Amino acid sequence: MATAGNNLSSYDPKDLPNGARFNVGIVVSEWNAVYTNGMLDGAMDVLRTCGVPEASIRIVHVPGSFELPLASQMLLEHVDGVIAIGSVIRGETAHFDYVCEAVAQGIKDVNLKTGKPVAFCVLTDNNAEQAAARSGGEHGNKGTEAAVVVMKMIALRSNLSGSRKS
Repeated sequence: MATAGNNLSSYDPKDLPNGARFNVGIVVSEWNAVYTNGMLDGAMDVLRTCGVPEASIRIVHVPGSFELPLASQMLLEHVDGVIAIGSVIRGETAHFDYVCEAVAQGIKDVNLKTGKPVAFCVLTDNNAEQAAARSGGEHGNKGTEAAVVVMKMIALRSNLSGSRKS
């Protein structure tokens, strides 16, 4: 297993952009809230570290992970980028596969349709122990990782927009 014994959420704050001028959205699934709330905490820590003002962070909640792409697309009308937070844990039926595939494709489609970044922060684990390890446990916090991604991608978009010649 690639994550065995590794905290995948380590980052150097000096490598992140100043977020004082960024508006960031976070869409959080209410399903498996013990894990999604942990990832929300990790994401918020990074945004604060980057200097994103609390007033420039918009958090919305949706029932489950399936709703993340649409809510992200709606939220992108008001913010520069979105962190989409969810957790899907494998059960006894194929439902897991359908939800995971739809969410991954949906978030990818929103990125390409809008040209604005949506960070995929959805745990797709086999059991609760794996979800706990990735939402603030021994393998770090996927929310931390996703916030780093969205900050870098918002900065990239901003830099590319600013470099256009008239």
